[in-house]
Amino acid sequence: MAMVLIITSRHTTHQNKSVALPGPSRGRRKEITQMKLIAIEEHFVTTEIRAAWAASSIGQEGVAGFDRGDIEERLNDLGQGRIALMDEGGVDVQVLSVTTPALHNLEPEESVTLARRTNDLVAATIANHPTRFQGFATLPTAAPADAALELERCVQRLGFAGAMLCGRTREKNLDHPDLRPLFATAAKLGVPLFVHPQIPQRAVRDVYYSGFGELTDTAFATFALGWHYEAGIQFVRLMLAGVFDQYPDLQIVLGHWGEVVLFYLERLNSLARVAELQRPVSDYVRQNLYVTPSGMWSQSYLQRTLELVGPERILFSTDYPYQYRPGGGARSFLTDAALSIEQKELFAHGNWERLTHSSSSPRSLQTNQQTP
Repeated sequence: MAMVLIITSRHTTHQNKSVALPGPSRGRRKEITQMKLIAIEEHFVTTEIRAAWAASSIGQEGVAGFDRGDIEERLNDLGQGRIALMDEGGVDVQVLSVTTPALHNLEPEESVTLARRTNDLVAATIANHPTRFQGFATLPTAAPADAALELERCVQRLGFAGAMLCGRTREKNLDHPDLRPLFATAAKLGVPLFVHPQIPQRAVRDVYYSGFGELTDTAFATFALGWHYEAGIQFVRLMLAGVFDQYPDLQIVLGHWGEVVLFYLERLNSLARVAELQRPVSDYVRQNLYVTPSGMWSQSYLQRTLELVGPERILFSTDYPYQYRPGGGARSFLTDAALSIEQKELFAHGNWERLTHSSSSPRSLQTNQQTP
């Protein structure tokens, strides 16, 4: 594996060595406080989608209980309540996306209609608060040709930044040939696809994530571990299926610091020999993948991610509302990170704006309490 060299304003970090930077001075802290912060994995859901899940034989596959109480209220809110909590956390912009499993388990015709209505709602929300919200398209993946067309509509007509995919569509993994038009469209448009976790298939759950009682089994198969292996494996499958060779400019985003597989890159590199890949595995990771924390405020995970993909491939996210906690944790994580000011700018907004070809106007022209 090639050595990754990360340059900071105060020291050099090699792949196997890390030297902590001192905390920012008062002036630097103020500069960070005024730095624009764009969070890219920020969820909502509509009453129409909830009703479709409830009427479906598959629906949310046992995770409906995660969206209750305050979580349910915050998912429903696309207005001032959401903006107030963004302000409290120091987040200037949310990139909105439907929570898992989105439309992946619904019937094709129904999902096409719901996708269009949901994306129109997001577009209207952005129009109401253009400096506070951006959008990931919600796609009808059960109807792949329509999904590609809807992505094109959302990007070209509604100005969306890309799309959120919740991994598999029923029994079809993301590398299924039916979904190639979607990847071709994303590559042509130059927009990223965020691969979000979804609960593993029933057969996988029965073998690996069962036997400990319903609540424990569900937790084990979702937020404790199963979600993250599921999403990471989808990325690996895209690589093994030659999707990145066919579309070398395609960009994928993985949350939760790379969904486990990033941290096993040394072992994954051995796949290149067996699978006869066109490039080393580490090249696909460093050329086709962006990584985001999803509200996991771990400085050690941040440093490990920097060693593997570098400072220009990290994006900020809070996984709202699931990881929301009072106290401004999002902004504090950025402030305390052992990064140079230049790297913090990249993490906070620069990498996202470069990836999506969006504006880089400075946040310091207004405080995030001045809501349009």
